[in-house]
Amino acid sequence: MQPTCILCEAKAHHTLGICADCWQDLPWQALSGCPQCGLPAAGNTCGSCLTDPPFFDATHALFEYAYPINALLQALKYQHALHLARLFAAISLKHVSTSDVDCVLPMPMHPARIQQRGFNQSLELAKRITKLLHKPLATHHCQRIRNTPPQASLPLKSRVSNIKAAFTCDDYFVGKHVAIVDDVMTSGASLNELAKTLKAAGAAKVTCWVMARTY
Repeated sequence: MQPTCILCEAKAHHTLGICADCWQDLPWQALSGCPQCGLPAAGNTCGSCLTDPPFFDATHALFEYAYPINALLQALKYQHALHLARLFAAISLKHVSTSDVDCVLPMPMHPARIQQRGFNQSLELAKRITKLLHKPLATHHCQRIRNTPPQASLPLKSRVSNIKAAFTCDDYFVGKHVAIVDDVMTSGASLNELAKTLKAAGAAKVTCWVMARTY
């Protein structure tokens, strides 16, 4: 039976279940973004990263956070559409250089939040990425120790203080290039705080792999 596109229900000849027209129309992230934070910067490091560098070294975002990617990520996150994690993982490995990565770390979620939601969407993405990539999944070496309010519920100016000292990491990361996997990057405060904690634990390089980037 001919598979149908998950977006328009046309015949999907693409192996990932998206037809050629929908694939072309996806809101792909421009290649000209700042290599460190992913914001528009004509391919150069942006002024913000030059004046106040984040603790992570690079950001690779697949898409802009726009339709239909935002709808798919919301379905993954809030409707338990876990099959979409496999889709995003497969797309990631087609578009991100992975050769020098030592391990993959999903954005940690506090146990109370996991109990409330039932799963960590970043972990679901990371599990599928590491299965395809054959790299270690470093979940047991880093935890979220503060159950902070969701970043999305806060004004941008409050997000840095909200996430401060929220993570702890052990010495597993010494000398390693760590890829942090997360679904959406908005202000980057959570990713930056996690990268700060990883660097303090000895990580040599931290790269953010996110499915979508907001502006």
